Amino acid sequence: MSDRYQSLVHTPIGKLLVKNLGLPDPPRLERWSPERTTLVEGSVLIGSRDGRIAEHATTALQQLGVATTTVAAEDERYKGIVFDATGLTSSADLVALQEFFAPVLRRLLGCGRIVVLGTPPEAASSLEEQVTQRALEGFTRSLAKEVGRGSTVQLVYVAPGAEAAVGSTLAFLLSPKSAYVSGQVVRVGATGTPEVEAPADPALPLAGKVALVTGASRGIGESIARTLARDGATVVGVDVPGVASELASLMSDIGGEPLTIDITGIDAPQRIAKHLADKHQGVDVVVHNAGITRDKKLANMKEDGWRSTLAVNLTAPERITAELLEQKLVRDNGRIVGVASIAGIAGNLGQTNYAASKAGVIGFVNGLAPTLSNGITVNAVAPGFIETQMTAKVPFMIREAGRRMNSMSQGGLPVDVAETIAWFAHPGSSAVNGNVVRVCGQSMLGA
Repeated sequence: MSDRYQSLVHTPIGKLLVKNLGLPDPPRLERWSPERTTLVEGSVLIGSRDGRIAEHATTALQQLGVATTTVAAEDERYKGIVFDATGLTSSADLVALQEFFAPVLRRLLGCGRIVVLGTPPEAASSLEEQVTQRALEGFTRSLAKEVGRGSTVQLVYVAPGAEAAVGSTLAFLLSPKSAYVSGQVVRVGATGTPEVEAPADPALPLAGKVALVTGASRGIGESIARTLARDGATVVGVDVPGVASELASLMSDIGGEPLTIDITGIDAPQRIAKHLADKHQGVDVVVHNAGITRDKKLANMKEDGWRSTLAVNLTAPERITAELLEQKLVRDNGRIVGVASIAGIAGNLGQTNYAASKAGVIGFVNGLAPTLSNGITVNAVAPGFIETQMTAKVPFMIREAGRRMNSMSQGGLPVDVAETIAWFAHPGSSAVNGNVVRVCGQSMLGA
């Protein structure tokens, strides 16, 4: 679905209107493409105030072929800026943020990336340090609304002992793959394992892996399937019989396997488990993407509209995951990913059923993450306004509000959700566990 307003503002007359009327000015976002030869096209400035992660971050980025520097040259511009704030232990130390960032912010290139590294407040050694590290959230969320030009800002809390596990997270957040992710707080090592599995081929990190994707035939699900296949995975795509031909065509295109099942069926978890056991002897990545909406205000909602939404969006992922774990089909260092929604965080008019189901997905991640073992992780993405066939049916004014009410002033693309899931699925993300990351361009709705 095309965004005609975004096309208009990049014309000469559109630029004039934006400037004179103060209209939203959505930038052209840089996204990943197969033609790219480097992860980051430009250098990354790394700063620290007695932090414990900067050295590990530098090593990880250099191993990925990223040019780094620790000295801010007056005539140099940067594609990325990383600041290790783990050494800040009192509120007085927070001035280090101003001292480091103020002189270099204007040298950040368009669609640049800023990452602040911190210590999880609950892991702080004193009340003063806990206060200081929590303050980083307000700093990064606000800075994300200032940088503009398609740039993003994130905060990564790295648990003590997980310093060497930041590579996959930095690679994602500093690259164009995170184009529509901004103002987010990511936790590394809190409930996962800091042991990292290095892929044999960095360009194909999921080579030899099997990925199950529900709701795979179209929209976000199709993009997830294509992105995981791009990264080397064998994709088992699941969808309802009504879209069997679309599913088969997609799976043929990406070298995957179609599996037509209604995931709400009473025996669906067992049938999925049997397929994975018989054909692949297990699974490495499980993505619960299938979802439906049955929107009405609660006073007008029929029971079927409530039950069907919860059954597809929440109960089915619970049942399928439980079956796969019980049969020990999720392999060591496996990944479970749920697709939540900003509606599950902020709520939405006429979506009490949908919002309840998506908040439930977040609860599913929060509850399951600490119980997993053998390097298995569970995380979720929470998309905001994503340009799909579903959002194309939204009334015009509501659709425009959804597009503009974020720091990017535009809707995201299905690939933005898919790239975030691919980061969760990466073998090097074994210390990324229990996260819910919003893919919303830093929407003004919710936290």
